[in-house]
Amino acid sequence: MEPVKHECGVAMIRLRKPLQYYIEKYGSPFYPLSKLYLLMEKQHNRGQEGAGLACVKLSAPAGEEFMFRERAEGSNAITEIFASVYRQIGDNPDIGYSPFLGECYMGHLRYSTTGRSGISNVHPFLRRSNYRANTLSLCGNFNLTNIDEIFGLLSSEGQHPRRMADTALLLEQMGHALDCETAAMRERYEGMDLSDVAVRIEDEISIESVLRKCAPLWDGGFVICGLSGSAEMFAVRDPWGIRGAHYFIDDEIVVLASERPVIQTVMNVGASQVKELQPGEALIVGRNGMPRISRIMEPRRRSACSFERIYFSRGSDMDIYRERKSLGAAVVPQILESIGNDMDNTVFSFIPNTAEVAFLGMLEELNRRLDKEKLAELASLPVPYDMERVARIIERRVRGEKVAIKDIKLRTFIAESSDRNNLANHVYDVTYGVVRPGEDNLVAIDDSIVRGTTLRESIISILARLKPRKLVIVSSAPQIRYPDFYGIDMSNIGDLVAFRAAVALTPRTRMEEVYRKCREQECRTSGNVVNYVAEIYDALSAEDISAEIVRMLTPAGIEPEVDIVFPSAESLRCSIPNHTGDWYFTGDYPTQGGLRLLNRAFIDFYKNVYRK
Repeated sequence: MEPVKHECGVAMIRLRKPLQYYIEKYGSPFYPLSKLYLLMEKQHNRGQEGAGLACVKLSAPAGEEFMFRERAEGSNAITEIFASVYRQIGDNPDIGYSPFLGECYMGHLRYSTTGRSGISNVHPFLRRSNYRANTLSLCGNFNLTNIDEIFGLLSSEGQHPRRMADTALLLEQMGHALDCETAAMRERYEGMDLSDVAVRIEDEISIESVLRKCAPLWDGGFVICGLSGSAEMFAVRDPWGIRGAHYFIDDEIVVLASERPVIQTVMNVGASQVKELQPGEALIVGRNGMPRISRIMEPRRRSACSFERIYFSRGSDMDIYRERKSLGAAVVPQILESIGNDMDNTVFSFIPNTAEVAFLGMLEELNRRLDKEKLAELASLPVPYDMERVARIIERRVRGEKVAIKDIKLRTFIAESSDRNNLANHVYDVTYGVVRPGEDNLVAIDDSIVRGTTLRESIISILARLKPRKLVIVSSAPQIRYPDFYGIDMSNIGDLVAFRAAVALTPRTRMEEVYRKCREQECRTSGNVVNYVAEIYDALSAEDISAEIVRMLTPAGIEPEVDIVFPSAESLRCSIPNHTGDWYFTGDYPTQGGLRLLNRAFIDFYKNVYRK
């Protein structure tokens, strides 16, 4: 599959004992920093545009910095920020005064879904104050669909937001709520010594109250993480459960990350010891190091992202591994139909690298079916047995091979499109000699087909070099018909090959009707938005759309017959039963914000194509 960029990764660490304890037990003051580095490095796939970290030092005296931050851009950002941190600490660290030696850490791996670049857009964001309790740093794995609404709310309260960036607006929103919370507490303790009031606020402030004022306004998928200067730490998950987070707690440490196996590996703990933060919940650790789970919002219809499970999540997780194998097995009936059930004259393979686990599941199911065929054939043999025939039956095998090899990365500095396309034809290479030209079918499974660019520009042409009788490209995910607005880089509906295929099969009059309906609800301020784009798909069969995708993606001059097969959305739900967020495939967006953006995306597409 062509690379699809993903939402960000988060990591948090809170030491529950004084730093000296870890020095004595583990022999180094760098214990939490090394854990944070591993948590971030093992989630590097989630964001390669930048990285940052924040640290709070509880013991910092007045006149010394208490919150530290380091950020960098680029795919090497993790290495750069930690190198900088260690340089600032120096060779002879003093845990009382050295920067970045604290008790609270927050890390972030950035992928921008907005296209904004520059160090000012790299998380964590920081809002400073001379009061530690009012100093706030934020980062997150999220994309909100109603950022204009939040901007309008802040403006209506008399604030003057200086940026439209989503994290910057959330920082202003939460910072304002935090200021109101601390101001109310100062009134409550009026008459006390001001330094005592500051301590009371740091000890007693309710982050829950701040989150309950702010989070219900957020529409979208999110895990928002925060760290205050007085060492309150929190991570809150959206009420639909679109984006995920996991945590581990023992008597020494609290750890949170975007993915479970990352924590398992870094902390060397079992899967049962790592818990999932539930929709609408927040993991909060107070200044005293005591963790708690708080209900911030009532959970809504659970819509954990299925595409994240298919493609982005770390495959070493035991559940994800099993689910991806199930996806490969689920599409076997369509594969067998495409090859006329001729397993003996078919080579099965995969597109490197993320489809390998689905390939294993596909092979297991093919072998299971072949075993049934062999048993039935053996049972039908007359007695006495013809041992040569028995041997031929037993020797039948599913021919699984590594046919496609990812060779080099396309060097995008080549400016001429013709040269770029020529180079794209060499991103993959093939293993020669495993496919009998003109005799064997070749089946290659991929995890998903989004835009189809890599298939059209390289994969189909490269695999066709082997001259199979028929070339079958298999997607372990259903047809991706709808864009995403919750954090994955798939927001342009016109980029999706399934949508383009459906448009090619749809009469102009029907497109005009859908456009009219979308325009009528564009400015609706009350009532639910309807997914009228679904009417385009409702008039077509999945088979018709697949056939049009084949026509669109098969380069001219390809000799073997080409077929592209997809599983159904129903089989996806059977394979990934706990991640029901399938709007990519069904258009069933969990939030009104998602539907509004779909409506807008179709209007923009229609105007661009039909109203030029």
